[in-house]
Amino acid sequence: MQARGERQQSSSACALELLGMLVYIGAWLCALATTISPQWLTMSTSLLPVESYELGLWETCVVQDIGSMECRTYDSLLGLSTDIKMARILMCTTLGVGLLGILVAIPGLNFFSSCEERGGLRTKRTLTVTGGVLGMVSGVLCLIPVSYMAHLAVVHFFDDKVPDVVPRWEFGDALFCGWVAGFLLVVAGLLMVASCTFSPAERQPAPPQRYQMMSAGEAARKRSEYV
Repeated sequence: MQARGERQQSSSACALELLGMLVYIGAWLCALATTISPQWLTMSTSLLPVESYELGLWETCVVQDIGSMECRTYDSLLGLSTDIKMARILMCTTLGVGLLGILVAIPGLNFFSSCEERGGLRTKRTLTVTGGVLGMVSGVLCLIPVSYMAHLAVVHFFDDKVPDVVPRWEFGDALFCGWVAGFLLVVAGLLMVASCTFSPAERQPAPPQRYQMMSAGEAARKRSEYV
């Protein structure tokens, strides 16, 4: 019964680890797409209905109804607004921390036999938990710039000081992709940490039994005393 319970715990841990790693990698790719996408904010004007503008972290684009797109990178780093600079730093940090978490968590998976000779299950659990925590941290770092840019768009959109004829920035597809990426990174980290609770406990080696060895003289003496 104990062996069957350990097998069930091991299979549950493997399932959670596999699910967490798949979600982890997918969320990291979503964060990468969010970082390089120019569709953080979009704007269309009534004066030029055939054109719309897109604002990203690295470039701005003009999209026409016929399907053509013309993008232009920012000329100077010093000329960028503080919001764009902060979003760049946080998104790049998100990608770095997330990638580090994936690389740390992979050796701790039960599918791999690495680290078994260097601490056994304890080392693998430590790697898995560390990777999960890094995933949750990267998820929070991803949600901060995305939510902040969305907050600025909402504040400027409902600003009474701006005339109604002035076009306003609206949410782009990259913001929604960033929200999904941040949420999935947190979920992936929780799955990686939760998988350690289902893994079987490491068996402690039994202490060697000590047998008292008696010499032939002692055995003969005891035998004579008994007689």
